[in-house]
Amino acid sequence: MLNEIYNYTQEHMEKSIDALKRDFSTLRTGKVSTNIVDHIRVDYYGTPTALNQVGNVIASDATTILITPWEKHLLNPIEKAIREANIGVNPNNDGIVIKLFFPAMTSEQRQGIVKQAKTMAEKAKVAVRNIRKEGNDKIKKLEKDKEISEDDSKRGQDEIQKITDKNIAQVELVLTAKEADILKV
Repeated sequence: MLNEIYNYTQEHMEKSIDALKRDFSTLRTGKVSTNIVDHIRVDYYGTPTALNQVGNVIASDATTILITPWEKHLLNPIEKAIREANIGVNPNNDGIVIKLFFPAMTSEQRQGIVKQAKTMAEKAKVAVRNIRKEGNDKIKKLEKDKEISEDDSKRGQDEIQKITDKNIAQVELVLTAKEADILKV
């Protein structure tokens, strides 16, 4: 019974960390990544569609992303979607491909992105703590229903805290790595 709660808690905390890593992949580092445009949706025959579903998106070098639409008439909707997404660059449409030129980041921009990363990490920690509370509540309910003893309840809550501490440390580790990646020139 308690092992099920531990497994549930660990699994959901890992999902929170995975979500944090996905969020981090959208942040810009020294080298441009196509993940920056992952959240952009293009109007494709009246349906908001992911940019990578309507064309090829590649990073041609450290500062340039090329978007080659599969249908030529999508150039303008893609350009419009990129402008509306406000990712910090203006799209260059040459009639065949759209090029996004990202200038080198200033130290101020890097610090701003580090702040964003810290905010994302803090949200992940809150999610982990909420999962801890959920696990502890389940254990307390078992104790209240007389399914486990008070000692088992205490041990269970201690185990949940150990799992939480391990996952909070993992969030810190992921944040530190991303911070180093962002600040690397």
